[in-house]
Formats: sequence, C-alpha cells, structure tokens
Amino acid sequence: MDQTPILRPLMPHGGMLAQARLLFPHAPEPFIDLSTGINPVAYPLQPFAPEAFTRLPEAADIAALERVAAAAFGVPDSACVLAGPGTQIFISLLPRLIGKRRVSVLSPTYSEHALAWRSAGCEVLESASLDVIAEADIAVVCNPNNPDGRVIARADLAALADIMARKGGMLVVDEAFADLEPAVSIADHAGLSGLIILRSFGKWSGLAGLRLGFVLGESALMAVLRNALGPWCVSGPALAAGIQALPDRAWRAEASVRLARDAARLDTALLAHGMTLVGGTRLFRLYEGEDAQKLWQRLGGAGILTRRFDYAPKWLRLGIPAGKIAIP
Repeated sequence: MDQTPILRPLMPHGGMLAQARLLFPHAPEPFIDLSTGINPVAYPLQPFAPEAFTRLPEAADIAALERVAAAAFGVPDSACVLAGPGTQIFISLLPRLIGKRRVSVLSPTYSEHALAWRSAGCEVLESASLDVIAEADIAVVCNPNNPDGRVIARADLAALADIMARKGGMLVVDEAFADLEPAVSIADHAGLSGLIILRSFGKWSGLAGLRLGFVLGESALMAVLRNALGPWCVSGPALAAGIQALPDRAWRAEASVRLARDAARLDTALLAHGMTLVGGTRLFRLYEGEDAQKLWQRLGGAGILTRRFDYAPKWLRLGIPAGKIAIP
C-alpha cells in the first residue's frame, strides 16, 4: 500500500505539470491535466501564412482582430475592444494604471485578482456579498465564477456597474468562462462608464498556449491601456488564430454541446466516488467530499492532475476530460 503522506504543498494555480511530476514522481506519463478549465479539444486551425511568423504585426491586423472580437462578443463598437497577450496581463496592469483605491473582490474566486490589486498597494477586501463589494471604489466579479461556477444575473451586474459609475468607481467583470455560457455575458454593455470586462480566448478554443485575450471598456481607457502595452503586444500567430476562430459560431456551439455531455459523464463518475457536485461550467466542475484530499492523491498517482484549495480542503475541481477517464 502507498504510504505517501497526502498533505503536500498546494499549487497556486492549475497547469503546473513540472511541479506535479515532483509531487507524483511515479505517475504514468503523459499526465492528464484536469487542473485547468481549458477545452481539451482545440479549435482546428488552418495553416497560417508564413508572414504570421516572419513579419511584425501591422496595426491594421490588430484592428481587424478587434473588429472580429467585437462581433463575436456582441460589443457594439470595436473601439471598446483591446487585444492583448492573454487576460492575465490586464489583471496585472489595471491596478497599476488606476492607482491606489479601495478594492473589493467577490470571493472565493480566482486568486490573481486580489493579489494584483494588493501588489499595487491597494486596500483589498474579499467578500461573498454583492452589497459589500459595492461599497468599495473598485469591485471585481468573476462571472461565471472560478472555481464554483456561480453566476450573477446580468441585471444585477448592470445595477452594480451603475452604482460604481455614479460614484466615480469601477466594476471589473472577468468573463473568462463566458464564451460557452453566453447568456451570462454583459459584453453588450461594453463602453459604459466605469465598466471593464475581461474575455479569454484560449479557454474555450483549447489554444491557451497562444496567449490571446481581450479587455472591453470605454474607448478612452482602451487607448490608455493600448499605450501601456506598446506595439506588437499580440503575436502574428495569435492574431491569425483569433481571426480564424472567433467568427466560427458553429464550432463553438458544437463544442458547447460536447462539453456539456462530457461534464455530465464526469459528474456521474465523481458522484460514484462519494463526491457531491458544488457547481461548475462547461469547462470545469467543482466537487465536495470528505475524501477530496485522498481522491486528489489517488488521481495524481494515476497521472491525473486536479485542483485542490487551501481554503476549502473538501473541494476538488476537475477540468473536463476528452472522453472517459478511469477514476482509481
């Protein structure tokens, strides 16, 4: 019997396979990485023109991508869309441009938001109440939320955005997981005063390694952010990939159906192992159980990396696998 202790260091985020191999040195390879919420079936990109790799991107190429993104997200004006090398850079950059303010983050959620504002010298409060976070200068909400899939109604978010704008504040809505849950998005409100929306590309498309993401907001703020990023912040291949994939609504719809089916299969498997479903999206599921830590250990030893949480030891989050997996 394996006598390895189950109490091991927690990873700060998913996708850290090098650390996983240190934690589980005898696990079979390759690892099945279910520690993130990324579509396991990537968008079938067509070959790029050689110029995507050999030339510096032109401003016109970036403008074309932002027009395509505006259409895909339902943003009325492409001047309210800014492309960047993933949304993480915007999470880090916004606090440094906006300055020291009182910030509230609807929690528990993606930990990088609170960390970024604290690193910029802001006073940060984390709360589970929309009313409480509305009292700050900056409110941050992930919708759908990571890790539990909680959804805040569009009307409630619009009301919160109005509250923040009327006092000169700002609402930041991270919609990293909204592309396959389109009914929750408020991207059609982009351009309203005091509202910033973050949108991912790599999660729904399964192309996270390209590092492409978007921020939506008032055109004047987008111009400030664009200057802060500087030229050539999006690579030629990422530009080409975004222009290919974003307009393909049929592929996204098919992926949504497939992922919902695979998520239901995963739910059945985890419930059979004594876990209960807390929530999730089409890209990840969150379960709770007394044996969550032991199950994380068993899965890791079998080469299946999942996500656990220091603040909720009974929780276990799994990305959606491509097909069936064997739960040890």
